[in-house]
Amino acid sequence: MFLDFSNKSTWLNQVNPSFKLLLFVFLFVGLLFIDNIHFYLYFTIGLLIIYFLMTGFPIKWLLIFISPFFIIFLSSFISMALFGEGETLWYRFGMIHITQESFFRGIHLGLRGIIFGFLGLIFALTTKPVMFFYSTMQQYRLKPKLAYSFMAAIRLLPMVAEEVYVLKQALKVRGVIFPKGISGFYQRLKYYSVPILAQSIRRAHRIAIAMEAKQFDGNAKRTYYYQSGYSYHDIWFCLLLLGGIMICFFLQNNFTFLPVERVIN
Repeated sequence: MFLDFSNKSTWLNQVNPSFKLLLFVFLFVGLLFIDNIHFYLYFTIGLLIIYFLMTGFPIKWLLIFISPFFIIFLSSFISMALFGEGETLWYRFGMIHITQESFFRGIHLGLRGIIFGFLGLIFALTTKPVMFFYSTMQQYRLKPKLAYSFMAAIRLLPMVAEEVYVLKQALKVRGVIFPKGISGFYQRLKYYSVPILAQSIRRAHRIAIAMEAKQFDGNAKRTYYYQSGYSYHDIWFCLLLLGGIMICFFLQNNFTFLPVERVIN
């Protein structure tokens, strides 16, 4: 591979993937009903600690992974802070209308987007796709026909990414220069899409033939090479999230430093 995402296995990798996903889904839903900005601040700090200390990836890659989150925060903050409504006016210039309420509402919305992004990123970095689908088949009775289809599609994604990189280098070696504007975009689309689509079709056809040759039947009862189950890591992970939420509630009630606490979107 042209990119090396090797990492150290941590105890978060040992948590049952399906159970981890369920907890994160409950967190997603629960966070939508919390309007205290201090809770979001403390919860973001807690997720940062988990992200940097418990995912097992080098700091360089972790910083690269979270770089888009700053764009998410700024876009959410600016759209809400500059054009929101409120009673305590701070600044007005034309269409720009900054109030205290809109400013903190923008921070609240930006932090919520960052938290959702962190939860998804932590799940992705600490979960192996193969074990996730094995877990859904064994613990939650997902049909093997669907699970193996998703696994095959995920296995093809790195191959497609590497193929794009190789094709880009090959065109550069051959001296292909694309013009600017719409014509250049159309040429890039033609040079990249046709060979990548053809290779993807060939791979998908070979996978289908291989599964048929091995007499794969998605509805038959199957045995599994990898066994997925629950362990004490799941208990520790559940306690970690519950403890973190309780600490955030304690801090929001006893250590407040912003002039507003509750933000109504």
